[in-house]
Amino acid sequence: VQLQASGGGLVQAGGFRRLSCIASGRSFNIYTLAWFRQAPGKGREFAAAIRYGTSATYYSDSVKGRFTISRDNAKNTVYLDINNLRPEDTAVYYCASRQTGGTNWCWGSYDYWGRGTLVTVSS
Repeated sequence: VQLQASGGGLVQAGGFRRLSCIASGRSFNIYTLAWFRQAPGKGREFAAAIRYGTSATYYSDSVKGRFTISRDNAKNTVYLDINNLRPEDTAVYYCASRQTGGTNWCWGSYDYWGRGTLVTVSS
C-alpha cells in the first residue's frame, strides 16, 4: 500500500483546510486509515481514523468537533477536514493504514505511512 498525503499549507487561524490521502497499491486490503500529526518538538499524535468496512469514524478528544474524516471510495481517497484552525494545529499531518484490527490511537499498530504534509496556522 502506498499513501500520499497532500493539502498542507499556510492558513490563518479560524480558517479551514482539507487534507487528502490517496491510497494505491493493495488498498483493497486496508482495514483502517488514520491521520496522525506531529507538532514541532513533539511526538506523533493520533487525530482521526476511519474503518473501511463500516465507515465508522474515531477522533481524539483534542480534535473532536473540529476535524472530520471521510472517504471517497471511487477516488481511493480519505479526507481530513479541519475547521476553525488554531495555531496549535500547526504540525506535519501523516496518513497511515493497517490491514487488520488494532488500537486506533497507537501509531505502532499501523503498517503503512505516507510522507506527511505540513499545515502551518498563523495567528
